[in-house]
Amino acid sequence: MTTLEIKVKPGSRRPGVIREGERLLVAVAERAVEGAANEATIAALAKALGIAPSRLAILRGHRGRLKIVGVTGLSREEMRDRLASIALA
Repeated sequence: MTTLEIKVKPGSRRPGVIREGERLLVAVAERAVEGAANEATIAALAKALGIAPSRLAILRGHRGRLKIVGVTGLSREEMRDRLASIALA
């Protein structure tokens, strides 16, 4: 399992995934109520990486903006290549 450190911005007017240095910023329209922002974060991140949402899991940070996400089925090299295609902030 490969891990990613991300920052989530719930309630965003401009949803999307961008790189901020070594970290990803995942902006979602959903608010942090009853896990809606976490679900939207997984969906947006899966779409950006081109994988199924079932291959992602929030390992730490369920209640905060900084999260550690586990990714199954991708090597570090594949992950690096897919992250390189995500635009910088």
